[in-house]
Amino acid sequence: MFNLHKNNTACPAPHTKQEVIRVKVLILPKFENGEMTGDFPGEAQFFYEHYCKGGAQYTIDGGFPGHKLYVKDGIALYVTGCGKVNAVLGLCAVLHDPRFDFSDAYIISVGCAGSAIGSTVMGDVFVISAAVDFDLGHHADARDLAPDTENTWFHNPVYDSTAYRILNKELTEKIYNLVKDTPLHTTEKTRTFMADEFNRADWAMREPKVIKGTTLSGDNYWKGIHDHKNAVKMTETYGTPDSFVCAEMEEAPLAVALDRYGLLHRFIALRASVNIDVFTSGLTPESLWGTQSGAAFDSDDDMESADIFAAAMENLFRVGKKVIDAISEAKL
Repeated sequence: MFNLHKNNTACPAPHTKQEVIRVKVLILPKFENGEMTGDFPGEAQFFYEHYCKGGAQYTIDGGFPGHKLYVKDGIALYVTGCGKVNAVLGLCAVLHDPRFDFSDAYIISVGCAGSAIGSTVMGDVFVISAAVDFDLGHHADARDLAPDTENTWFHNPVYDSTAYRILNKELTEKIYNLVKDTPLHTTEKTRTFMADEFNRADWAMREPKVIKGTTLSGDNYWKGIHDHKNAVKMTETYGTPDSFVCAEMEEAPLAVALDRYGLLHRFIALRASVNIDVFTSGLTPESLWGTQSGAAFDSDDDMESADIFAAAMENLFRVGKKVIDAISEAKL
């Protein structure tokens, strides 16, 4: 049984006659919009409705306030909260709970992302092969740099032990081969958005598909061509096996935490694109972020995402369901 108490990293587990619950899959979305079921979907809703609705609910000490661990038929789901701290604390709180056995569990992180200009479209789903921490290293304000300086990020090898993780290559390849031909959907508004914003470039005109690649995780929700170039430089600097495809806020720290617990080899990360990593529709940082509290992604009427969000979450579920079902049926 995976029990952190065995490694003396926490107080001894209390003696109990309660049977320990074995978990085959732990699904980790980061947020949900409104209720867990029946309204506009966030990252959790489709997975909850299919796998955990009607199952048991558990309060997790040290987890996100008010969030429950949902468990049914060996499938567990926990909404961690957004950002590095929430995600890792939520993961650790669940893994430390002595009521559950994660010794044979796969941990599957699912969520939305912004994706790379020039190679991705909104609605794509990404099988993550490596995760890089966007925030580690040095970031300079472009106004302080020489005019011909292309990158505003500078590598610091002091952070390399924490700055990136390459996921289990064999498992990633199996996952990708399992899901690569999954039919994905888009919307007419999103098709038009991609075509108009990027001058009908070939890369922007295709239908969504499953792609394998590297993600960047940052508490800094960035956007823009300069940070896109930083993202490319980071993946090249750390030698990740696949190119930069998307950016989000949690995968790299989750991978580091799982590596320290000896569970990185069972970590799977899936992301769906809901916007592109540059400013579109004439938006600027001031117009996008200066008049709102932040990206809500709580309706299909978003300046960054056209109307793709709900469709992207359905695409994410279509891909994730193939993976979860294969694990449940011992076919992975």
